[in-house]
Amino acid sequence: MSPYQYVTLRCVPRPDREEFLNVGVVLFCEDEQFLGVASELDEERVRAFAPDLDIARLRDSLQAIRRVCAGSAHHGYEIGVRATAYGTRQLADTPSARFGLLKAPRSTVLQPGPVHGGMTDDAQAELQHLLGRLVG
Repeated sequence: MSPYQYVTLRCVPRPDREEFLNVGVVLFCEDEQFLGVASELDEERVRAFAPDLDIARLRDSLQAIRRVCAGSAHHGYEIGVRATAYGTRQLADTPSARFGLLKAPRSTVLQPGPVHGGMTDDAQAELQHLLGRLVG
């Protein structure tokens, strides 16, 4: 059994109201070096919840998260360096670093929920299980 962490992806049409609809899950399992996302966007449900929401932009945001998980979001750009209290350091492009980016709180229409964890023998199967339980 391997430990994993996950966040639920939330569609938050009006961040000031803090109302949301779960639309996906991002799961990170360090032992398997697995970082994956699964989403299910029920357009009818989203339109009932937020009639004015641009669903195409929401789909684009979910696609961007897929690129981050796959490690392809930065293609064409250098990884770069980051300033720290002790100088600078080269940024790491690892599943752990990418999960750190994805789980960071933000005030946008697509937000990560709190980090949760568990144990699994199969990270991909666990991701699908969580999608069905939390989104479907």
